[in-house]
Amino acid sequence: MDATLILIDSDAELARARALVDRLMASDKPADVARLAAQARLIAAYEQGKWPRRPLRTADVIRYLMDQHGLSRADMIPILGTASRVSEVLRGKKGLSMSMIQRLRTRFGVPADVLLSAPKSKPRRRASGTRAA
Repeated sequence: MDATLILIDSDAELARARALVDRLMASDKPADVARLAAQARLIAAYEQGKWPRRPLRTADVIRYLMDQHGLSRADMIPILGTASRVSEVLRGKKGLSMSMIQRLRTRFGVPADVLLSAPKSKPRRRASGTRAA
């Protein structure tokens, strides 16, 4: 095969790049293996730019864990506190305390970073004495 890579800036080129990857996967030649890795990185970069991943919401993670383990809201009271606290957490109105995170980690065996919310960005303030144009 030739040594060209497909630079991707449209869905048509994405389809061509994926077809190339399919062909390169059948080859054992070191040059083709290197080309496969490079083309895969180009595909991943295009897809990440076009379809960025949304960060997981903590409430969605907890609902997923409850579903997978067949648990109800009532089953979450020993882990999250009161029934109203369970409701607030599952609606995304309240965050998790460190003790709640520890109990969730113990119960479900998930890493703490999955349960931590992304920090909210603060709006940038203008330096004093400057005016908007």
